[in-house]
Amino acid sequence: MKQKLALSLAAMLLPLSAAAATEPAEAPRALGVESSITFPSDSTIRNWRADRERGIWIEGRSGEWFYGTFAGTCRNLDFAEAIGVDTRGVSRLDKFGTLIVRGQRCMLTSFVTSAPPPTKEEQKAAREAEKAAKN
Repeated sequence: MKQKLALSLAAMLLPLSAAAATEPAEAPRALGVESSITFPSDSTIRNWRADRERGIWIEGRSGEWFYGTFAGTCRNLDFAEAIGVDTRGVSRLDKFGTLIVRGQRCMLTSFVTSAPPPTKEEQKAAREAEKAAKN
């Protein structure tokens, strides 16, 4: 009896596994598209990294990265240990949101999908190239 039950279950699951195998792979996420994080909190924002005073990379719950650009500069962001999110009651972090860094309000003008932030070595090389271009 148990053997018949096991065989019938296996026969029922076989078409499902074949259908799953023929599904196309998920398309890569488009970068640079305006986006948002719903209900931003410590459970939906896994990590963040400052881009000096001009922007911020934020990692979402599923490991996807976003880049926010500030309206002006956001001083002390490089040295902040925590950030606050002010969504003004919308419960969504997007280009209309504001980050609070050490008591300063930093308004966003853009919040787009992004690749992960560059490594520290890549950032250092970019700064040196920027300095060389100015001279």
